[in-house]
Amino acid sequence: MAFLFAAVVALNQTWAREIRNQVLDAYRVSPAPANSLFMAKTLGNFIFVSVLEALMTPLFIVFYRLRALGPAWQLLLAAVLGTWALVVNGTFFAAMSLRTRSREIMLPLLLFPISIPALLAMVQSTTAILNGEGARFWIVLLVTYDLVFTTVCLILFETVLNAE
Repeated sequence: MAFLFAAVVALNQTWAREIRNQVLDAYRVSPAPANSLFMAKTLGNFIFVSVLEALMTPLFIVFYRLRALGPAWQLLLAAVLGTWALVVNGTFFAAMSLRTRSREIMLPLLLFPISIPALLAMVQSTTAILNGEGARFWIVLLVTYDLVFTTVCLILFETVLNAE
C-alpha cells in the first residue's frame, strides 16, 4: 500500500509540466506516434517508482524482519510486474484526468478500482513467496493483467491525447 500511495503522488505530476507549458499541443501536431509518447512517459514513471521502491524496501525488510522462505527472485519478478501494472494504468489515467479541475483527486478515483486485481495479485504473490508457498498463479495473473492493460492503454492513448 505504501508503494501504491507513493506511485499515485508521482503519477499525479506526470503531465503537469506539459499542461503548464502547452506542450501537449506540440505533441498533437507532431508526426511522432502518440504511443511513443505514452511509452516514454510510462517508462520514465516506471523507473521513478522503481527507485522509490528500491529505497523503501530495505526499510520494510528491517522493520518487519522479513525473510523469504520461497525463491527470492520471484519477489523481484512480482515487484516488477506489479509496478508496471500500477504505472501503465496510472500514466494512462493521469493523461485522461489531465483536463479536469481536480485531477489530484480524479487519478486515485480512476486508478484504485481498476488496479484491485493487480494489487491483490501483488499482495498474494508476495505473501506466498515469503511463506514458501507457490506464487505461480498470482505471477501469471500479473503477467496477463500487464499484457491486457498495456495493450488497451496503447490502443486508446491517441484518443485520450487528442480529446478536448
